[in-house]
Amino acid sequence: MRYNFDEVINRRNTNSVKWDSQKEDDVLPMWIADMDFKVADPIIKTLEKRALHGVFGYASISDAYYEAEIKWWERRHNFKIKKEWIEPTTGVIPSLSAVVQAFTEPGDKVLIQSPVYNYFNTSIINNKCEIVLNELKYTGGHYEIDFDDFEKKASDPKVKIFILCNPHNPIGIAWSKEQLERLGEICLKNEVLVLVDEIHRDLVYKGHKYTPFAAVNEECLMNSITCTAPSKTFNLAGLKTSNIIVANDEYRKKVDRSLNINETIEPNIFGIEGLIAAYNEGEEWLDQLLEYLEGNLDFLISFISENMPKLKVVKPEATYLIWIDCRSLGISSKEFSKKLLLEGKLRINYGSIYGDNGEGFIRINIACPRELLKEGLERLKKVVSVG
Repeated sequence: MRYNFDEVINRRNTNSVKWDSQKEDDVLPMWIADMDFKVADPIIKTLEKRALHGVFGYASISDAYYEAEIKWWERRHNFKIKKEWIEPTTGVIPSLSAVVQAFTEPGDKVLIQSPVYNYFNTSIINNKCEIVLNELKYTGGHYEIDFDDFEKKASDPKVKIFILCNPHNPIGIAWSKEQLERLGEICLKNEVLVLVDEIHRDLVYKGHKYTPFAAVNEECLMNSITCTAPSKTFNLAGLKTSNIIVANDEYRKKVDRSLNINETIEPNIFGIEGLIAAYNEGEEWLDQLLEYLEGNLDFLISFISENMPKLKVVKPEATYLIWIDCRSLGISSKEFSKKLLLEGKLRINYGSIYGDNGEGFIRINIACPRELLKEGLERLKKVVSVG
């Protein structure tokens, strides 16, 4: 069937974090990473059927759940995993926190590459560990890894974990196999565990490729723990279901113990059904979504180039989160975001929350009907034009 991604759905007064967390009804939210699209029909029908059953007791994980996860990895990403590698959980962030807890002691260090998703910091700090930054280098409109700095930081014996974001949020890079292999070699050499957030794995634009870190080689497979979920791909964040993939038996024992201690091992009963339906019957919807997002990206790039040439789009390879260089405006990203909210009634994410080297950038979510995207860009233009 053909899905209508142009349909504008009123999400106000639905307990939506994205739409209901600001008091004013005239604010257009283009910040938090969820989509304004209705999910695939097979998911809706599956959840309706489960709701009509009328009993919502404790849920177990069925074989169908594991099979759906396994087949999705193989079909979409040519990566074969085993059932015993899968640890179901309630979310990627709780998963990251549980792994950090399992493999560190208070005072240990965790390496991340900034600018990066800000909740990595939370998972590290909450476990009383120290954040170590390998800042990505922004040159010529794109980002590169400073491998010399990375190796220097990883060689510190206090660094126990490297949290890798692949594809990377907020800069939208789908790291190449060669880049991942080099990161893996450095971490293995220095006995640093690679903890991978691959929640955006399915949202890659034409001409680019996502490579699972664990699929690079046997060494990467056995020295890594991968966290993923259907939430970003299929707009199911509210269903609270995700998976950790751990091939290393010893690592998996530690992860399992930490998950049990923190009681993060029981996915939502609707999340279980939602994952199965998404991975078994959602590909048609996803392929059309990617086509639509590509159109939104092209629209945004053209609009900004024609109307706001002072701003520079860091063209993403993946994700629906667009990173925009606003440094030429001569205002901090936090102040600019306040100005957008107050004067343009537009809510976005300011870059400095993703690290000091995110200063001067903003992040905009384009996973919305084009009508809303156009309205958001008009609001951005209005504030930029006023200065």
